[in-house]
Amino acid sequence: MGAHVSPSGFHMADVRLKTPSARRAVAVGEIVVGSAYSHVVSATLPKGDALMMAEIAGLQGAKHASQLMPLCHPLALDYVDVRCVGVPERQAVRVYCEAALWAKTGVEMEALAGASAALLTIYDLTKPVQPALQIESVRLLFKEGGKSGLWVHPMGMSDEEQARYQPSDAVL
Repeated sequence: MGAHVSPSGFHMADVRLKTPSARRAVAVGEIVVGSAYSHVVSATLPKGDALMMAEIAGLQGAKHASQLMPLCHPLALDYVDVRCVGVPERQAVRVYCEAALWAKTGVEMEALAGASAALLTIYDLTKPVQPALQIESVRLLFKEGGKSGLWVHPMGMSDEEQARYQPSDAVL
């Protein structure tokens, strides 16, 4: 049986004896919007400004991660930032969600939930104009803090991502 399963059923990881520490995670994903790209980036979709709404939805997604994933600890987030970036050569939007806190457990699920909520919101607001949408490559870019320190996704980070997020073990 796994660490979160016992003969009596599933349970959250027991973090009572862990020491709180600074934690930070950044998740990223893309949505290919195709011919709707100009409408998305110029905020001229019939349903409104998809990128602004996606950033708000991403904040909500990060805050509600534990309500969506049964074994995810509810966390008091200290910081969440969601950023949507146009990728014109792919007719896509890249979404970043950064989450940080001081806690006994990591914040990667909150970052992933925030990025996913933002991507789904772009999908929802764009589908009346272009139904052939594709969400791709949602992943944890990196996480840091806690006992395991810094972890960077094997796909790596671009120079721009490294410059913006500056991963190191010195967080908060």
